[in-house]
Amino acid sequence: MNAPKLLPWYARRAGVSTERAEALWRKAVRQATTDTGWVGNSEYIGAAMDNFIALLEAEEASLCTPSMGGIFRTQARVMRLPLTLMEDFSNAAAHWQRCVGVPRRAA
Repeated sequence: MNAPKLLPWYARRAGVSTERAEALWRKAVRQATTDTGWVGNSEYIGAAMDNFIALLEAEEASLCTPSMGGIFRTQARVMRLPLTLMEDFSNAAAHWQRCVGVPRRAA
């Protein structure tokens, strides 16, 4: 059975190489063949995908790489903070002028 077209995406998401993901796919296909006893039907393909995803998750859990997503999201929020504050102050000043009734100059 051919590997799914999304195999490189699954590999990147799990943080493994494409070659390792292909090896895990072959292992999942062998396991699905022994589990279902059939080859080519929808139950077989579903079992192969389930096995593949389980193997990828086990591989991802065995890696010792830290997850950097949370750090990057926090850093992005910190970098946007001055812009957000300036926008809030600008909106507050505009609202204050509308509430107080400061006359506007005609253009």
